[in-house]
Amino acid sequence: MPTTSQILAAPAAQLGEWIAAGETTSVEVTTAFLDQIEAVDGQVHAFLAHDREDALAQARAVDERLAAGERPGPLAGVPVAVKDLLCYSQLPTTAASKILEGWVPPYDATIVTRLQSAGLVVLGKTNLDEFAMGSSGENSAYGATANPWALDRIPGGSGSGSAAALAAWQAPLAIGTDTGGSIRQPAALTGTVGVKPTYGGTSRYGVIAMASSLDQPGPCARNVLDTALLHEVIAGHDPMDSTSIDAPAPAVVQAARSGDVTGLRVGVVRELGGEGYSEAVEQAFREAVAALDEAGAEVVEVSCPNFEYALGAYYLIMPAEVSSNLARYDAMRYGLRTGDDGSRSTEEVMRASRGAGFGDEVKRRIIIGTYALSSGYYDAYYGSAQKVRTLISQDFAAAFEQCDVLLSPTVPTTAWKLGERLDDPLAMYKADLCTIPSNLAGNASASFPWGLDEAGLPVGVQVMAPPMADDRLYRVGAALEKARGGELMAQAPALAGSLKTEQKDEVAK
Repeated sequence: MPTTSQILAAPAAQLGEWIAAGETTSVEVTTAFLDQIEAVDGQVHAFLAHDREDALAQARAVDERLAAGERPGPLAGVPVAVKDLLCYSQLPTTAASKILEGWVPPYDATIVTRLQSAGLVVLGKTNLDEFAMGSSGENSAYGATANPWALDRIPGGSGSGSAAALAAWQAPLAIGTDTGGSIRQPAALTGTVGVKPTYGGTSRYGVIAMASSLDQPGPCARNVLDTALLHEVIAGHDPMDSTSIDAPAPAVVQAARSGDVTGLRVGVVRELGGEGYSEAVEQAFREAVAALDEAGAEVVEVSCPNFEYALGAYYLIMPAEVSSNLARYDAMRYGLRTGDDGSRSTEEVMRASRGAGFGDEVKRRIIIGTYALSSGYYDAYYGSAQKVRTLISQDFAAAFEQCDVLLSPTVPTTAWKLGERLDDPLAMYKADLCTIPSNLAGNASASFPWGLDEAGLPVGVQVMAPPMADDRLYRVGAALEKARGGELMAQAPALAGSLKTEQKDEVAK
């Protein structure tokens, strides 16, 4: 029977095997992670909501299915944390915004349904930048998330809670969403794995929209195989999502188990490096490239000249879609309603509710987007940005004619201190320089951990693949993981009040 410390440190695949073999139960595993959440989340603030009884009821139901001979899948009984953008009818879904405070959706997102059908246990809803707008996890209306590697540092955004929950041993698996890097950037800064699937490869039904042509849910975990197993559960066509691709999902688990990169053509993107990138990040990236070369990959340099315009194009297209999507929060049907004393007009109530319910960053993006779409400016701003988007897609197409995958750093720096960039939005936005191009083009992309900087903070490497070639991400990720001797989380420092020293020793083994 595995101990609590062994449960917390074990890969999700191992937990699934233990549960299936009867060496432990889903209830015991779920209890261990619930206890960890209650022990450390006061420091980390990775979760916005969790219900112990609901999670244990799910776990008991899975144990009963297994006892009856049912085999829902390799992750049956394993807990998962879900970003608070996905509707789950048993817990509030707030998008970390006051405008949806306390709102409990009447239905589940397709991804949540698929998780539970496969026997996974929803632990709770994780924190994020409000409506997924942010690169640090500091824009949540309910308080910032801390990086478990250093509690005075940001964990990245917008998927701060999902990444931090993994790094704080509060969950073995998590679901995020990625609009401009919101899965990959936190993964890089917390030493975990995060994958943005091909646009349309996972369902957006029941996911609160930020920018509909960019948003994509994806899997997060502490190692490559676990991420692939979770990806397999949530991927595939959904008729409820008009953007869902009606084609077989890539064989990601097989690729993760292989990790063979012999003869794989790896392109290093010339434009994603140099000025503005820390020496620690560039050094780690060089080491990762060398490791792939040694593993049998063919490494070449490629140029994507229009990538330098990606940030500007993104910050016109994304706010324009934000402006449209967030117009639905009008205080008339659901969500926050304030200033309605019976004497105010509908417009005045809307104005008061939106003013009180939205945070500064959300308001900033709504204003930018509304301006970009306004009469007389549409062609100059939004239209021009869409032309740049096309050029970026063409850059990817040309690069993938030369290479099977592309490589770059995930983030130009390691995690910065909480509060350090709050008053400088442009510096915050630049954290997404490397990740934004894949969202604009819709191709698959992932971040895998590689090493630590001089302060002991994680560094990530980004791998990009053509649309519907998500399996290539996992081939490269598995090769990198093998080259560096296992998952980076084995080196994670113990949190005060969290894992004991002897428990960390077990992780290291």
